[in-house]
Amino acid sequence: MPFESSTLASLQEIVDGACADQRAGIPGVTVVLVGRDGEELFAHAAGKRGIASNEKMSLDHIYWIASCTKLLTGIACMQLVEQGTLKLDDGEQVENICPELKDLKVLRPDNSLEEKRAKITLRMLLTHTAGFGYTFFNERLRDWGFPAGVDEFSARFEDMKMPLLFQPGQGWEYGVSIDWAGLVLERVTGLTLNAYLQEKVFAPLGINEMSMIPTKEMRSKLAYMHARDKDGKLRPRDHLLRMPLIVDPDDATQTSKVFNSGGAGMFAKPQEYCKILASLLNDGVCPQTGARLLRADTVEEMFRNQIPHLPNYGRQGIPDAKPDLTNPIPQLYPVKGDPPQGWGLTFMQSNGGETGRSKGTAHWAGLANLWWWCDREKGIAGMVCTQILPFADTQVLTLWGQVEAEAYKALKRG
Repeated sequence: MPFESSTLASLQEIVDGACADQRAGIPGVTVVLVGRDGEELFAHAAGKRGIASNEKMSLDHIYWIASCTKLLTGIACMQLVEQGTLKLDDGEQVENICPELKDLKVLRPDNSLEEKRAKITLRMLLTHTAGFGYTFFNERLRDWGFPAGVDEFSARFEDMKMPLLFQPGQGWEYGVSIDWAGLVLERVTGLTLNAYLQEKVFAPLGINEMSMIPTKEMRSKLAYMHARDKDGKLRPRDHLLRMPLIVDPDDATQTSKVFNSGGAGMFAKPQEYCKILASLLNDGVCPQTGARLLRADTVEEMFRNQIPHLPNYGRQGIPDAKPDLTNPIPQLYPVKGDPPQGWGLTFMQSNGGETGRSKGTAHWAGLANLWWWCDREKGIAGMVCTQILPFADTQVLTLWGQVEAEAYKALKRG
């Protein structure tokens, strides 16, 4: 059901207000909300393309969506699971496809290394229980990489080769697991991850402006990257994932050198990403084209809590191991009463919340402060996109909460 004009006006006022102060607020943002039938309930861009630009932000602008990519990789992998090409719980299959996994060591708390004692499965990769981390979210892993350090955004596969932080299956740590899942997909299909997604996920949904190697047209509409200093002021900064933006997109020799990051490599127009979310709301079928992305039971499995034995995984906290990339995060999506936390296949499941979302609502984020959520029970999904570092920006989090709350108020009014 479409939103009333008063709701649309309130949402627009919220979004415009967040961008009123270009130096201490949000420089530019795109917000899109969709329903189960694929109808756009709200789509609005505000502010500017960047504080170093005079161009107004529009719905056509392209964002680096960072870890919002993980959902796409998970969908692609689950298509192969449906076909029987991949198995969720066959560690021998995964490690034969990626023999590099066999040789990984586990980094002990005292910084010594021990042998890996269990095989890594696809389910572990999609649930972040394989043991991989990110150097910017984990001080121990960061220090292991010195003196040269590790750059997960180099667009080089070599930077995915790092030790595990625990034995496979023995914990939860957010990291490069889904980059490895994307590599598994590439090796069994013979396609790059980007090529697979274009053919099997994007084309059936009529998506034209999502790519790990942005076209020249997409680059001409790329939103600028920003950094927020400790005093709250914004400044322009270089793009974090630079290589896909400087190779010639029409030169196969150049593009073949870019690692297709299943964890963070996608550039997208937010409205098109929301076509994916609408398909998940609609049990795996695109409501606009009628194409089936996944079977209904596969969607159900993706939204099932995969780690009930780790109900407090998000309360272990994330430090600002690299403060230019992330703020400290005491816990992921706190909810009153601290109910058990869940994790589906590639995303967090919230157990309710203050905005009005349902239990089991899926959501996740991108490092440059992008956030999506998908509430299958109430039939609404949405995305808030900015290009600001470090992660967990208070102003963007506030905007996300306000947008959600206003949307759920409208749903409640019917």
